[in-house]
Amino acid sequence: MNILVCIKRVPDIAGSVTLDATGAGIDDSGLGHTMSSHEECAVELAIQTAAATGGTVTVLTVGPAEAVEQLRAAVAVGANDGILVEAADPSVFAPEDIAQIIGDVIRDRAEAGQTFDLVLTGDDAADTGDFQVGIRLAYDLEYPVLTNIQTISVGGTDEGGGPGGERGSGRIEARGIGPAGTEIFSLGLPAVVAVHEGGVDPRYPSITGRMKAKKAQVVEYDAPEPGTGSLRVRLELPEVKASSVTILGEGPDAAPALVDVLEEIGVIKP
Repeated sequence: MNILVCIKRVPDIAGSVTLDATGAGIDDSGLGHTMSSHEECAVELAIQTAAATGGTVTVLTVGPAEAVEQLRAAVAVGANDGILVEAADPSVFAPEDIAQIIGDVIRDRAEAGQTFDLVLTGDDAADTGDFQVGIRLAYDLEYPVLTNIQTISVGGTDEGGGPGGERGSGRIEARGIGPAGTEIFSLGLPAVVAVHEGGVDPRYPSITGRMKAKKAQVVEYDAPEPGTGSLRVRLELPEVKASSVTILGEGPDAAPALVDVLEEIGVIKP
């Protein structure tokens, strides 16, 4: 099974979040960058699935030239190659535009002889939380789509075929957490699946993987002019809730107060 994983270069936020001058994005001028945790899990699921089926994993991103770092990070843990759609300022592209760009790349690769049985995205990106690209991409490709999925496994057969391909692509079983508990789906391929973190643990790159990543092939495309999708108007930061600390005492003198607190919250009975 040949799998495409769509990732995004996002700020690596370890502390407080600051918005940029527009109010529509995060100020990343003093931050490092990584990929979203949902997408790290998507990469791991792709690597596991490709290994079980003798397939390949390609990672794709729409972003600045520096986003090749995230592509090579995915290669370092097991992906085969990468695709960079270079956009100096990806914020000018709405989710609808990003989905269209990815769909055009998939069709272009199909014409060149590289087809994908499964396309994975993250449920949403850590910096914008749009929750849209996977669904919009599926509509663009006319593929079935699932969201909020944590694990996938290969099973069954089905007739299918994506752009440029007529062969049967099989089925997958996908699991995610819904309002009533675990939800299980059987999905014919080709398809788009949006992955939510928590189902697998992303692996760390080995020294061999890092060396491989430096030499991995990265196909580059130029992003088109921004489309007509609806752009984000603004982000809002939630108010920081005030917190307080009560000092119960020091040493043995604090024991009676600690017992009172434990009784109050029900840890011990009076």
